[in-house]
Amino acid sequence: MQATTALRFERRGATAWITLDRPEAMNALSETMCSELLAAIAQVEHEPDIRVLVLTGAGRAFCAGADLKGVFENAGAGPAADDPMSAFLDLIAGMIERLRGLPKPTIAALNGLTMAGGLELAMACDLIVAADSARIGDAHANFGVFPGAGGTAVLPRRIGPTAAKYLLFAGDTQSAAELLPLGLVNRVVPDAELVAEVDKLATRIASKSPLVLRRMKQAVTDGLEQPQAAALRLERLVLDAHRHSHDMREGLAAFVGKRKPEFKGY
Repeated sequence: MQATTALRFERRGATAWITLDRPEAMNALSETMCSELLAAIAQVEHEPDIRVLVLTGAGRAFCAGADLKGVFENAGAGPAADDPMSAFLDLIAGMIERLRGLPKPTIAALNGLTMAGGLELAMACDLIVAADSARIGDAHANFGVFPGAGGTAVLPRRIGPTAAKYLLFAGDTQSAAELLPLGLVNRVVPDAELVAEVDKLATRIASKSPLVLRRMKQAVTDGLEQPQAAALRLERLVLDAHRHSHDMREGLAAFVGKRKPEFKGY
């Protein structure tokens, strides 16, 4: 991967760690950061040896949202096609959608403040593990800004409409522990243990069949958009295809032989 200026890309075994690296700006999403994230996500998708992606932040924030300086100063100055704010918001939304659609397991490791676009970025990941001190909120309403990458579309599906409306309307932040029972966060760990705990989780997930993980992720996503009966039919169709795979045969053989399976991803 080419040298980056707004993030760090690190390989830890079969896991790629992407660290948002603008601590002086609370890791706010800039045009440069979004472009570099798009390139990093593409690299993760195309490298078969990378099986899990972890996204975290440097400093005291995971991500405080979009960078409100610079590009917003000239917002609305011209036609929509030439509006820098419109182009910037499209870039953010496209990057987050690319992350959401990545066919590999993703984990957001929330090291600190997570707000607005930062929350939308975290929700694009499959799992969220948060440090005990992390504060999470929406905050779009505080600046008269409307969400554009999942605040009103994804958040209610994650925590229910009433809890989502509170975060959206009030603009407050809540502790990770408060949001754990609502299902937004999977785990809350001590600050000093965040990296180690996420690394252990990512390593455990990376040891599974990449094929079954990819198919599980897609089936969950597709199934949520359908009635349960249709989702069950889809699940059976995927199983019918999956039972002919190398990884399923290898997994069953390893179980019978009492050995560790060697998954190939096909």
